[in-house]
Amino acid sequence: MTNDLIDLATKVGMALQARRLVLATAESCTGGGVSQAVTEIAGSTGWFECGFVTYSNASKTELLDVSAALIAQFGSVSEEVAGAMAEGALANSNADVAVSTTGIAGPTGAVPGKPVGTVCFGWSRGDTTFTERLVFQGDRQAVREQTVAHALRGLLRFIE
Repeated sequence: MTNDLIDLATKVGMALQARRLVLATAESCTGGGVSQAVTEIAGSTGWFECGFVTYSNASKTELLDVSAALIAQFGSVSEEVAGAMAEGALANSNADVAVSTTGIAGPTGAVPGKPVGTVCFGWSRGDTTFTERLVFQGDRQAVREQTVAHALRGLLRFIE
């Protein structure tokens, strides 16, 4: 875990705690990396509820209530699915805010219009959900690290 990620996670924890919010994560391409980053912080039990690692499409449907039709229509790496994942994490936990990641970390898995490094994010709270799609450069580890960092930075913007 890099110092930059620990610093970001610390800032997220402080912001959540100041607003009395509890976080849940829904992760695919990061495999629990966002959850790992936030639980590196002592006291995270006060603001972190749970993390869903939903790598397969079936787990996205079964654990997060993401519609199989939505996945079929847009693909699992889409802003639509990322938003539904974040909303599903809220609906299936006691959290107040959720962040989701779904993407193609590589080195394989690219499809037309979605190169390796494509990642979609979702941030949800109450009736508000924001999504974003980015393409990161680098190998699998670099894509995953950039994804975790961006998810945390986005969470800070979303809750502040």
